[in-house]
Amino acid sequence: MDLGASGNGSLVTEFVLLGLTQAPALQPLLFAVFLCAYAATIGSNFSILAAIIVEPKLHTPMYFFLGNLSLLDVGCISVTVPAMLRQFVSTDRSISYRSCLSQLFFFHLLAGADCFLLTVMAYDRYLAICQPLTYSTRMDSGGQKASVGVTWVCSLANALIHTIALSTLKFCGPKVINHFYCDLPQLFQLSCSSTQLNEQLLFVAAAFMAVVPLVLISVSYAHVVAAVLRIRSAEGRKKAFSTCSSHLTVVGIFYGTGVFSYMRLGSVEASDKDKGVGIFNTVINPMLNPLIYSLRNPDVQGALRRVLTGRYLPE
Repeated sequence: MDLGASGNGSLVTEFVLLGLTQAPALQPLLFAVFLCAYAATIGSNFSILAAIIVEPKLHTPMYFFLGNLSLLDVGCISVTVPAMLRQFVSTDRSISYRSCLSQLFFFHLLAGADCFLLTVMAYDRYLAICQPLTYSTRMDSGGQKASVGVTWVCSLANALIHTIALSTLKFCGPKVINHFYCDLPQLFQLSCSSTQLNEQLLFVAAAFMAVVPLVLISVSYAHVVAAVLRIRSAEGRKKAFSTCSSHLTVVGIFYGTGVFSYMRLGSVEASDKDKGVGIFNTVINPMLNPLIYSLRNPDVQGALRRVLTGRYLPE
């Protein structure tokens, strides 16, 4: 039984992804660029993860969460980029209804987990700097695992709600998606049934998955800044801020591009801009995160050097 034809009563059983460009001359170049970006992202994130595993200095809550973020980055780029690479080398750009929904589900699962994990990381910095005496008890091994578990449960619920709600829509044609992966705004434009409920769900999810975490992150860092400014030593203030600057940079990039993506539902003219934002969300962010977190962190840099050169000696 074809899910697209019978599962929701729709007529469309597959969609066509236009991809980044339809210019044949550009496709080999773009294939090489994004293949290199994909390989670099996978390699750098797994290198960060390996460094965290083998370096005893990095066996702390902050790096436990960073390791989870690296896994999320690998998952996020793997949901979209391999399919995009196929679009560059194949004339068949179709994607089945079932595959489109699967891609959408995993994209929102991983992006949602990113939202909550960044919030947990901000709370971790708040506890470490503002509540140092109780930090080790609040962020023990059980607390770390519970935080990550809640992150996945909330994100799973969000992804399931959107996927199930989308499966109730009818798609009668056209079936061309002016994007390189399946996402809610583009699919709403193709539906021949009302998307009012779906857009309301997306609005509620935006509040729950984006606004609330962003407020919690802002409150956490407001307390962190106030605590750091009370430190008398300039070196102490610099060290405290350095542990937060990388995370704040990642939060700014992640939320900046994410908000731009979903605040313009129904805008057909902005499809090319959506592709640019999509590249930031699914390619550039996962590729930059390892660089941002290791750039000013000598412990991570040292561990990475030992992992990459094979000179790691366990203590």
